[in-house]
Amino acid sequence: MTDYASPAPSPVADSSLGQALRHCQAVTREHSKTFYLGSRCFPREQRAAVWAVYAACREGDDIADGGGPDVDARLGDWWARVQGAFAGRPGQHPTDRALAWAVGEYPIPLGAFAELHEGLRMDLRGHSYASMDDLTLYCRRVAGVVGFMIAPISGYAGGEATLDKALRLGQAMQLTNILRDVGEDLSLGRVYLPAEVLAHYGLGRADLERGVVTPEYCAMLRDLSAQARAWYAEGRAGIPLLRGRARLAVATAARAYEGILDDLEAAGYDNFNRRAYVSGRRKLLMLPRAWWELRSSPA
Repeated sequence: MTDYASPAPSPVADSSLGQALRHCQAVTREHSKTFYLGSRCFPREQRAAVWAVYAACREGDDIADGGGPDVDARLGDWWARVQGAFAGRPGQHPTDRALAWAVGEYPIPLGAFAELHEGLRMDLRGHSYASMDDLTLYCRRVAGVVGFMIAPISGYAGGEATLDKALRLGQAMQLTNILRDVGEDLSLGRVYLPAEVLAHYGLGRADLERGVVTPEYCAMLRDLSAQARAWYAEGRAGIPLLRGRARLAVATAARAYEGILDDLEAAGYDNFNRRAYVSGRRKLLMLPRAWWELRSSPA
């Protein structure tokens, strides 16, 4: 694969498109303050495309999470609308209009959305994973492939190797979400921790439902956090290969997400009674560190 540098899109002058992009901005700001903070570092046109991609992904995720008797039909309709946007035939929803614009300006692959669709279908089939390989595939499909969507917006060097690193970064963020939300997911009847991993530490679903942070549970969370950090390290190695201000955007989001693991560790891995988080002030303080690390990178 040849290296890719993003084009310079024409200014967004269409008022209906502007409204659609503002809708996507609002969705991003409401649902992921960390992702939104990172997106603000992109140049204006790239930032709008990132919001369009996020809003489209978020809509599919909300359908899968919402459930209901017609959830299969609604997810199928979402996937048809995504394909319509890629074909230049967007529906009436503002997200469709914004996504059609974004994929017209940047070579965002439809295959990445196809993988996301399969990941959301995994959610509909249940929330039980036998092995770490199963969970890794899930993390790839629902979050890792987002790297395949964002990299073409920023432009990048390094070809497939850079995309592989972007994939790892997305997987790390999804595993972080899973570790943060064990208690919350349990309340919804969901267990993402693989059965073989639980068994390795002498744990089962009944132990999780008791909500007691035992030494065995801490050991499991510690090791899974180490896996997430290893993926962050792999993914971070690709950030200097992105073009322009996207490097700071992605580095900031990655630092903020990894900070959730720091807070989880500081709380003794209690994710039953509290939700690990990174405050807005801490996120802002991460910006200079991310900038300095990029300045110091040999790439």
